[in-house]
Amino acid sequence: MSVSVRDALRMAALYVVFSILWLVLSEGVLRTMSDDPLALTVGRQINVVIWVLVSALLIFVTRARLLNFIGIGARLRRDDRERLRMAAAVFDSTLEGVLVTDRRGLIVHVNRAFMRITGYQQEEVLGQRPSKFKSGRHGVPFYQQIYATLAEKGEWSGEIWNRRKSGEIYPQWQTICAISDDNGELSHYVAVFSDISAIKHSEQELAYLAHHDPLTGLPNRLLFNDRAEQALAAAQANKRGCALLLLDLDHFQSINDGLGHTIGDQLLKLVGERLREVLGSGVTLARLGGDEFGVLAENCQQVGQAGKLAQLIIERMREPFDFDGHRLFISASVGISLFPSDALSAEQLLRNADSALFKAKGNGRACYALYTEELTAHAQHRVETAGELRQALAQDELRVFYQPVHDLFTGKMVGVEALARWQHPQRGLVPPGEFIPIAERTGLIAEIDAWVLRQACRQMVHWQGEGRGLAFVAVNISSRLFGQHELYRQVAEVLHETGLDPALLELEVTESAVMEDPEVALEQLHRLRELGLNLAIDDFGTGYSSLLRLKRMPVQKLKIDQGFVAGLPQDDDDIAIVRVIIALARSMGMQVHAEGIEQAEQAQFLLAQQCQLGQGYWFGRPVPAGALNWG
Repeated sequence: MSVSVRDALRMAALYVVFSILWLVLSEGVLRTMSDDPLALTVGRQINVVIWVLVSALLIFVTRARLLNFIGIGARLRRDDRERLRMAAAVFDSTLEGVLVTDRRGLIVHVNRAFMRITGYQQEEVLGQRPSKFKSGRHGVPFYQQIYATLAEKGEWSGEIWNRRKSGEIYPQWQTICAISDDNGELSHYVAVFSDISAIKHSEQELAYLAHHDPLTGLPNRLLFNDRAEQALAAAQANKRGCALLLLDLDHFQSINDGLGHTIGDQLLKLVGERLREVLGSGVTLARLGGDEFGVLAENCQQVGQAGKLAQLIIERMREPFDFDGHRLFISASVGISLFPSDALSAEQLLRNADSALFKAKGNGRACYALYTEELTAHAQHRVETAGELRQALAQDELRVFYQPVHDLFTGKMVGVEALARWQHPQRGLVPPGEFIPIAERTGLIAEIDAWVLRQACRQMVHWQGEGRGLAFVAVNISSRLFGQHELYRQVAEVLHETGLDPALLELEVTESAVMEDPEVALEQLHRLRELGLNLAIDDFGTGYSSLLRLKRMPVQKLKIDQGFVAGLPQDDDDIAIVRVIIALARSMGMQVHAEGIEQAEQAQFLLAQQCQLGQGYWFGRPVPAGALNWG
């Protein structure tokens, strides 16, 4: 019997009971009111009419409420149908795959996304079990853990690998929920999943980019260090040797500057490909940054093997690179460090190879050098000196010494050259050959040159006030400072600040600094010349000057490098070079100034060749301003 029938019977029984009670009670009331049969008859008829009216009222109220309930139910059913249609639309159009099973685990429904992701059609999977899609990558404990979580929490989420209809195994992120009926009994399972193959692919790409150079595709420094550590651990366990080679392309920056970074990048890619061909398998090759490459050769027991490999790399790098209408030549320098003789860790091995590479560059480049303990000590000394030099600038430990410049015809001192010296609080006077190269590599040389310029101008003003008859004070300008486009403004500010007559200042620029960027250098020299000062080319003959550019430069003096003066007057080559430089300068209306004169015979020879000026130990060493000999 249905619920509605039972409710109807209850209402009928209630009506019968209520009617009997009404009749019994009304009869008792009538009898108490009168014993007259006629009155009782009339009363009973009135009672019947009243009951009919009451029954009609009850029927009306019940009917109205029933109709209202039916209307509400209809509206509820209409809303439910609307919600069901919306849920069905979402279920069918969602990008996530949806799979529904009954309590026994048999598939009863899937959506379109399921079919798109898995490749199965609905009729192929209905009545089947989800085990149909197993990839085989998960063991029984994995699925037992899923069922245990569902039984305990009613929901499970996680990554799972399944198989498409095509046989392809792919990753999913899946959420499974257990559905219960009105009685709390398990009725269905619903699984919602997303295909995360693209995410996995992106993760792999990110992992690749984190460990590889994007330009050449070679391992980067991070991966190279990791492989080096693994290789050294294996080598130590098997008692065998390894070699680490650090390779740097010589003067690669000139290619970027001259042809652009696009050509430079293409060249780096070709260098990487050529190195792969040379090294073959069994050797780890990496691009560590810029134009620096690392090579890790396992099973390299002897120095000779590492040397042969380095020489092979150097020779192959000498071969031309032809691409995009360019034919480029480049050389490489290589530093070698060996395990276990040179280092026991990857970090130390790389650091030692870097020291050896620095030695190879110092030996003229396009060669290789082996690591020695002296290189580490020298490198450590360079680092310490660089730090102390920065501190020296801050604590005013630098000094300016002045070396006299003499007129070779009269023998009188006509000028001085300002030179930087370092008065170390513990080591005393540090030789310039020790700290000047470090200052050039660290970039401190520009700051030192600017400081020397200011001090020299102040001192020259002081000498002029004392009536000293000096014609000029010469100050060296390094390529670092000369490369600053605002140099002329800096010099103008110093001249204005000190009040020095610009005609008394001479700036010396090295030949190599001028030729790094000739057009820019020419503009810089003209601006400096407009200030009214004099210009000199220092170390002339040691670089690669173009005589055509030299003719265009507003230079008043050429300084003969001391390397050409040292062999005078015996060395025929030095004699020929000095004569050519003097003749060139005189023909272009320039003064000639010889450096490094240490013997009277050298001074006499230069005088005989019509060289006007000279300086060197023969005339006087660099000394503080107060120690100059004015006699």
